[in-house]
Amino acid sequence: MDRVRAFLRDSLRGIDLAEEDYFKIELSLHEITVNIILYAYPEEKGDLVLRTWFEGRKVYFEFRDTGISFDPRQAMPPDIQEKIRTGKRGGFGIYLSKTLMDGFEYKREPGQNVLVVFKTLPAAADSV
Repeated sequence: MDRVRAFLRDSLRGIDLAEEDYFKIELSLHEITVNIILYAYPEEKGDLVLRTWFEGRKVYFEFRDTGISFDPRQAMPPDIQEKIRTGKRGGFGIYLSKTLMDGFEYKREPGQNVLVVFKTLPAAADSV
């Protein structure tokens, strides 16, 4: 996770971004990364490639892994009342990422999960 945070910090260096927006991006990337680590490679270590780019006022983050095929768009939103009632932890990562980011796209390429999320930057943000 430290490497992902450093990558994010370096990627957004020089961008005038509100603390709230930075936090949303950071939390989303954290949740996605943790899910890949925990679920894409349940019995062994694996690779995760993260890249970023800017298009206009949007910043994109692409996650690639060679783990178990999983389309996060198909995940059902968590039943918050049920979680509270039962005290079960977890199950909010995908929901948070979809909610915090402005775009959430998935595709399966030969042997790879490819997840792309993006955040629209405010008009005042200076892009690189």
